[in-house]
Amino acid sequence: GLKVVMPGTPKDAKGLLKSSIRDDNPVIFIESEVMYGVKGEVPQGEYLIPLGKSDVKRVGKDVTIVAYSKMLGVALKASEILANEGIEAEVVDPMTIRPLDDEPIIRSVQKTNRCVVVTESWPFASVGSEIAYRVSKKAFDYLDAPVELVASEDVPMPYSKTLEHNVLPSPEKVVDAVLRVIYKK
Repeated sequence: GLKVVMPGTPKDAKGLLKSSIRDDNPVIFIESEVMYGVKGEVPQGEYLIPLGKSDVKRVGKDVTIVAYSKMLGVALKASEILANEGIEAEVVDPMTIRPLDDEPIIRSVQKTNRCVVVTESWPFASVGSEIAYRVSKKAFDYLDAPVELVASEDVPMPYSKTLEHNVLPSPEKVVDAVLRVIYKK
């Protein structure tokens, strides 16, 4: 069936694009044009990243942060801020949002007992809200706090940089959400 991928790093973009081209099924490759200037290591030569597999980008023990595409960078920056406060966040990138590989996410939540989902979309009917739902359904008995969803404000996207910053998720908003789920705020 139809597959949808949303890479969050240059390395993932190359590996997922090559896998998408070789896949026998139709694949929608969604890339954020804001990420075109993002720099990162990209291995030389041929390599593929399997479609339909999530990836743990940072190992932690205190909270699980799930983020994809452009929001992966936001989540990783937030995890660095949290590390300076002694909070170790595990960051999981679904990479392929259809089919969604939720097993690594659920395993991470079973370990950390807390979850924050970060999405650039609006909070209603988004991939982020679907991930939050699945975590609540499949890992409910492991959760020590409700799942937090850090999403864009439910308003039209402004063109002003200042207003855009207020609407989109930021590392600071993710840190605030983490502090709420670990009951430090």
